[in-house]
Amino acid sequence: MKALVTGGAGFVGRHLVRHLEAMGDDVIAVDRDDGPDLLDTGGFRTLVHDIQPDAVYHLGGFSDVGGSWSTPLETFRANAEGTMNVLQACVQARTGRVLVISSADVYGRVTLGELPLTEDSALRPVSPYAASKIAADYLGLQAWLGYGLEVIRVRAFNHLGTGQTNRFLAPALAERIALNELEGREVVPVGNMTPRRDFTDVRDVVRAYRLLVQEGEPGEAYNVCSGRDVAVSELADKLVSMALRPMRLEEDKTLQREVDVPVLRGDSTKLHKATDWEPEIDLEQTLRDILDEWRAKVGA
Repeated sequence: MKALVTGGAGFVGRHLVRHLEAMGDDVIAVDRDDGPDLLDTGGFRTLVHDIQPDAVYHLGGFSDVGGSWSTPLETFRANAEGTMNVLQACVQARTGRVLVISSADVYGRVTLGELPLTEDSALRPVSPYAASKIAADYLGLQAWLGYGLEVIRVRAFNHLGTGQTNRFLAPALAERIALNELEGREVVPVGNMTPRRDFTDVRDVVRAYRLLVQEGEPGEAYNVCSGRDVAVSELADKLVSMALRPMRLEEDKTLQREVDVPVLRGDSTKLHKATDWEPEIDLEQTLRDILDEWRAKVGA
């Protein structure tokens, strides 16, 4: 299968490219540094026409939830207008299948009684990022209903792994722990520790993406998640327990977001029924891998 991956140089993109290549796919990965910008309508149309991919994995866009509060317009344009450009290019090139990656943030603030979240749960965006992802999600649905483009929509819950920027929770904590090990400090600053999130290893996530391109139903949305919510405090405690010297967590209000959704937990039954997918890598292994990566970075 010939696959085009947008956002190929990003955290998830790099893992996806490795997985697709390992499965024998012919992969062309593009990013803003080596391909047309998502807002370059003509450039993207030419790219897809020239490549003629069997499948497009659309991962490109703006991924910083916290940063979207200060750049709402840029976030919306990258995620909504950018997705429209990709879809229109695929329509014109008669691409076989397109995977549009949305986010569990589209579900917004929910109560415990509404958990676990299914694909039929209400969409109630809190952040500008979440609103932009709802737009991208529904542009994918419109492309299927309006043009017959075989779009599969993914609502990915939190995923972790090596290569993730320290703008995100686990790598940020791992970096602080690695620095403390090197410099002899014991305090690990952390933001709000009460939110609960559904974490999945990125290697399991990209495995689900390829399975959905192969076996998912066009027009349908699928949650990619573990089905278990973990408190930020628990994740932070697990990382601190792996430190090579005694450390303690200390809340830092400057690290808190404008608005934090209290809890997210998904239901991946629909994904499992379509593909038999289940997560295989446990959270402790993921966190060990992340911490080892940051120890190497800090040591270098």
